[in-house]
Amino acid sequence: MNNIRITKEFSFEMAHALLGYDGPCRNIHGHSYELKVTVVGKPLADRGNPKLGMVMDFGDLKRIVRRTVVDVFDHALVLNSDMPAESIDQLKQNFEKVTVLPYQPTSELMVIDFADRISKELPSHVKLFSVLLRETGTSYAEWFASDNH
Repeated sequence: MNNIRITKEFSFEMAHALLGYDGPCRNIHGHSYELKVTVVGKPLADRGNPKLGMVMDFGDLKRIVRRTVVDVFDHALVLNSDMPAESIDQLKQNFEKVTVLPYQPTSELMVIDFADRISKELPSHVKLFSVLLRETGTSYAEWFASDNH
């Protein structure tokens, strides 16, 4: 049986600030992100399996990505942990969903993080092929498994 890629698309809203950046993105601002997750595998051939003919149930992929990425980052203010602790504490007092990451929350680094989060949850017969994170209508970052082995 041939390897087949399937893709599920998501969207979420998120604010961030880029610590130390030399442009306006050093200020808190938001984006409407689009996320495309592609996995690869062989369609199941076991006639007794209710997922016969599927690489993976789209619903299962949706649950994994929502739990590991979308639910975590949607409508969150995302900050670099190197930001002064008192600033983070003040923001946490004023906003309900502040997420602090051990890296600069750029699209490039977030797509690496998302790929790691998602790949850990996939069934053993399915591999993560790519993750695309669109930050604006004309800007996105992509992660490909083939570039990272």
